[in-house]
Amino acid sequence: MKKTIHSDKAPRAIGPYSQAVIGGGMVFCSGQIPLDPETGELRGGGIREQTEQVMENISAVLGVAGVSFRDIVKTTIFMTDLSDFAIVNEVYGSRFDSEPPARSTVQVSALPRGALVEIEVIALAG
Repeated sequence: MKKTIHSDKAPRAIGPYSQAVIGGGMVFCSGQIPLDPETGELRGGGIREQTEQVMENISAVLGVAGVSFRDIVKTTIFMTDLSDFAIVNEVYGSRFDSEPPARSTVQVSALPRGALVEIEVIALAG
């Protein structure tokens, strides 16, 4: 049995997918890009501002699912430029007090809407 998750505090899906799905005791969150949930527009600024918006979007989706960053077991970070890794790592790492999740980070040629970063997460369901 699966349940789809939607948060009004995170951007609406820009395609045929759910913000997150709960199934098998896990929360599978679709990748979040730095869209402002109020305007639907890409957040301006550089990689730091975009990563902060991505993390806020993830937080909103996790909250509706009844979980938080401490429940995340795996993340995948997609970046258009790995030379920004240290900044992304700093912003991302600030969300985890201890025992951070497993993670993969990959450089891609492009992301939707011209985003610089996209992050997807898998968390344990409450």
